Formats: sequence, C-alpha cells, structure tokens
Amino acid sequence: MNPGKRQSSCPPSHQASSARRLISHRLRLALLLLLVVGVAVANIVWGSIHIPLSSVVDILMGNATDHPAWRYIVIENRIPQVVTAMLTGACLATGGLLLQTTFRNPLAGPSILGIDSGANLAVAIVMLLLGGMVTIGSMSLSGHLLIVAAAMLGAWAVMLLLLAFSRKVQSHLMLLITGVMVSYLAGSLISLLNFSATAEGVQAFMVWGMGNFNGVSLDRLPLFATLCLVGLLAALMLIKPLNALLLGDHYATNLGYRTRPLRTRLLLVTGLLTATSTAFCGPISFLGLAVPHLARLLSGTHDHRLLLPSTMLMGSLLALLCNLVSNLPSAGTIIPINVITPIIGAPIVLWVILRQR
Repeated sequence: MNPGKRQSSCPPSHQASSARRLISHRLRLALLLLLVVGVAVANIVWGSIHIPLSSVVDILMGNATDHPAWRYIVIENRIPQVVTAMLTGACLATGGLLLQTTFRNPLAGPSILGIDSGANLAVAIVMLLLGGMVTIGSMSLSGHLLIVAAAMLGAWAVMLLLLAFSRKVQSHLMLLITGVMVSYLAGSLISLLNFSATAEGVQAFMVWGMGNFNGVSLDRLPLFATLCLVGLLAALMLIKPLNALLLGDHYATNLGYRTRPLRTRLLLVTGLLTATSTAFCGPISFLGLAVPHLARLLSGTHDHRLLLPSTMLMGSLLALLCNLVSNLPSAGTIIPINVITPIIGAPIVLWVILRQR
C-alpha cells in the first residue's frame, strides 16, 4: 500500500448510496419547480373573469387585442397576483420552518409568536378606531398604503417585544408561551374595537383579515418582492446554524455558534418574512405551520440544505394552488384565501399530532 495516498473514510457502497440520494433530492426539487411554474401559468390563464387562452397568449406576447380590459386584467392583476402568491407562500413556509427548528416544536408557526396578531391589532386600530385615515402634521395617510404601514409597524412592534423577552427568558417553551399570550391580548383588544366600531368598519376589517393575494399592484410589486427576497436570502444564509441546532444547543455551541445571538437572528428573519407577508396580503393562516411538514415528507430529510429550498418551493406551490381555487367560481367573484388554507392545513396538523402522539 502506498502510504502517500489517503484512502476515503467512507466505503464505496456508502458513497454510491449518498450520490443516489443526492440525485433523488435534486430530481424532487426539479419536479417541484416544474409544478410551481405550471400552476403559475394556470393562474395567469384561468381567473375569475374568463379570457380565452389565445387572447392570454397574445397579451403575453405583446400583440394587439380587441379587449383592452383583458390586457389590464392579465398584466395589472393576474401577473402581480401570481408573483405575490409565490413570494408569500415561500416567506410564510420558510418562517414556519425556522421557528420549528429553533424551538424544536413541530407545531410552531409564525402565528404562534403573535407576529401576525400585532399586525391585526394595528390594522384594527387604524380601520376601526381612526376611521381609516391618519394625519401627521400636513401629511395624511389613507387607503391601502395606510393599512400596509400599520400592519408592518404592528408586526415589528411584537417582534421587538419578543426580542426583548428573549434576552430575559432562557427557555424556548417560555418564549413560545409569551407569543401565545401576546396573541390572546391582541385578540381581546381587537374584539373590544369590533364591539364599538361601525358596521362598515367591521366589515372592511373582516375582509382584510380573510387574506388575499391581489392587494399588491404592479407599481408596489418591486418593494414587496425586494423585502421578501431579502428575507429569503437571509434564511438561506442560516442553513449551517439551523443544521447545528437540530442536534441541540450544546452541540451548536461546540461548533462555535452562540445560541442566544443566533436565536435573535432567526427571530429577526422570521419577523421580516412574516411582517412583509401580513402587511401586504393580510394574515394568511396555516401555510407557515403545515408546509414545512409537507416538505419534510417530500424530501425525506431534515438537512436544511435540501429541506429549506423544498419548503420554499412547496410554500409557493400551495399558495398558487389556493389562489387558483379561490378563482373557481369564474364569475367575477373570488373566495377569500383563509377559507381555503385551513382545508389544506388542518389535516396536515392533525396528521402531525397523531404521528407525534
């Protein structure tokens, strides 16, 4: 034996098995990506207003059409709606995966920490208490811009509160309980505002709370997409620390990761993803809780190098499917997103509970 040559520590059979698993994972990711593209195209072709396929193709190719309203629907409504659904699904699913890994709790999700509850409370204050208009000096805010700003501020207020608690509370479970208590408190205040508000204000708040992907117009899409992509990129940069946390805080510490600053970074990234999605689309339920489990089932691994991209793609796919189903009537009406997501998410959560016993 030549002592100058270093032999591999893994037997050839193990290396071949690892290579086959890697190829299998890549094929699954490719299939997921193709499904996302296919359902996205279906969302552009099919909507609440019937437009012939040939006309949709002409509009996308830039050809002239006899119906200017159809061009507006496809370009100004359906395409931004598809991009919004893809990004929102990816953001909420990624936020759910980060929280489930951080707290080692399969039922953790963005709503558990009360981030979306803070957004709900801020929007309720604006719509039910202030009448949908805020005036600061000579500047006035109203309409969709005010709702987005209020939801973002409310979500980040809860996020900062949780970060302050995380410096005092050592236990992951206690921090989760803190988030649940914040959710209960926000819900109680919202109920009080609903009790004293006008019927029109209550109806408008309920419509916003049902969630939708058509609230991001073409001119607002760049800002929304930028915030989402920054959050998703930040999550991808945390893959190695997430894998270390899978084996416990002591193991992560031995690898050189300081768990408390790492938990703060994870909460900040989750806050950015959840706050952006909730501010622009309303509180979308169950995606952040259910999608990570579907991604684990599909990928067959807990390695975040493969699990995180699978979760992003699966979140986009399910959000697009929900958006497609919401346009089922095809008579100018749209079913709210939060009517559809529990139908998909609740069975998955029940399956997790039964599996974990």
